[in-house]
Amino acid sequence: MLVSELSPRGIRVNTVAPGATHSPIWKQSTPEEIAKLEAAHASTIPLNRMGSPEEVAKVTLFLASDDSSYVQGAEIAVDGGVLAAPLGAPIYRQG
Repeated sequence: MLVSELSPRGIRVNTVAPGATHSPIWKQSTPEEIAKLEAAHASTIPLNRMGSPEEVAKVTLFLASDDSSYVQGAEIAVDGGVLAAPLGAPIYRQG
């Protein structure tokens, strides 16, 4: 709906949907707790790791740049493959 309304004004509407990402909130935990949480999250991510804020920022910068001038109405998951291939996560590959 926003795409239809805002496109004539030259405004692009896109969404960045980050998955499990290291962030300052993790600093509230002990190193042992962080390692345990990270391992649990990573096992559910096909790339087998959590993302970094820089990785999410790079996608956002791309959408804000002229390089994405023809991208409109996109939702980009920056989640290591969770939405695209949930059964490809390490937790499901273990036999």
